[in-house]
Amino acid sequence: MDSYESKVLKELLAWQKKMTKNAGFTNNFTKGIQKKLNSIVPEKANIIITGSIKNMVKGVIFTCKYISKNPLHSLNLKNRESIAREKIESYRKAAMLSGAGTGAGGILLSLADFPILLSLKIKFLFDIAGIYGFDLKNYKERLYILYIFQIAFSSQKRRNEIYNIMSHWNDHSKSLPMNKDDFDWRTFQQEYRDYIDIAKMLQMVPGIGAVVGAYANYKLMDKLGNTSMNAYRLRILDNIKN
Repeated sequence: MDSYESKVLKELLAWQKKMTKNAGFTNNFTKGIQKKLNSIVPEKANIIITGSIKNMVKGVIFTCKYISKNPLHSLNLKNRESIAREKIESYRKAAMLSGAGTGAGGILLSLADFPILLSLKIKFLFDIAGIYGFDLKNYKERLYILYIFQIAFSSQKRRNEIYNIMSHWNDHSKSLPMNKDDFDWRTFQQEYRDYIDIAKMLQMVPGIGAVVGAYANYKLMDKLGNTSMNAYRLRILDNIKN
């Protein structure tokens, strides 16, 4: 293990600690606020949000439409992560512009931003997987992407459960059906619905929506970027160790 990998290992251990900590008062309080906000969001918003999540999960599992390049091979971890950071910055800017433009329009345009941001996040994760050398023609690798997405934006309790799956991915993937058509994607997608970010709800408020939308999208993409890097570090460093 070289000096860069040693540095990354320290960062990974810090991330692992966050993913496995107990759900405290703040986490439970935040979850309560999320449920309250979900209950006052218009039914039309709930339909759009639920439909977007359902289509995203189904699309990732059953298609390869987001694959733009072949996975990168023969690169060391440092070079991969240099490319990954450039990719994160590019997607952060795109997400921020989308949030600012739609957030200024209140509820209706903010709703339009939700599927846009969701598509950006998924396209980003496809790109990151390729940068780290993983082949997304394998549906199990596409499923790993959905776990990355979920661990980034779920409650601490659910995060603990997902981390346990991801940290034992080689074993878990062997238990998955060989045929993607046999995977229970409907149950899987339903788990996403309860964890919509508070910031994205605030984006619907007239007057502050543009500022909140730009900031929220930037931070959400930044969080996803950090999570995805550590999720693939987890697998790469585990392979090196073994």
